[in-house]
Amino acid sequence: MSDFNASVIDEFRANEGRVGGPFEGAPMVLVHHTGRKSGAEHVNPMMYLPESGTDAIYVFASAAGAPTSPDWYFNLVTSGAGSVEIGTEAFPVAVEEVTGTERDEIYDRQAARYPGFAEYAAKTEGIRTIPVLRLTRL
Repeated sequence: MSDFNASVIDEFRANEGRVGGPFEGAPMVLVHHTGRKSGAEHVNPMMYLPESGTDAIYVFASAAGAPTSPDWYFNLVTSGAGSVEIGTEAFPVAVEEVTGTERDEIYDRQAARYPGFAEYAAKTEGIRTIPVLRLTRL
């Protein structure tokens, strides 16, 4: 795990799910997943978008606009399950990839709230479509 991710995870856990710096005020989640090749347990901090009136959230495999999707995306899609920490709660989730018009609408809502996501989409245009995953509490 990178030193940056480790410091975000430590800050998240020390402050009941809140972090500062570039994530100040943003909804943050720690996503736990198992490596599809290694079998190792991993944790990644990321921003999320809650789905109103449900026990689901959306996460975005933007990798800050990198040309390939992050490993955590492939791990979650392969297993179909993971777990999350939101605030002081931890619970298992089912994983579903959102595609088509629904994906575009959800991504556009996130990009409207956090313009960095629009920048990531611009960087990946013509290379890949940034995946959106729905994580539903089990």
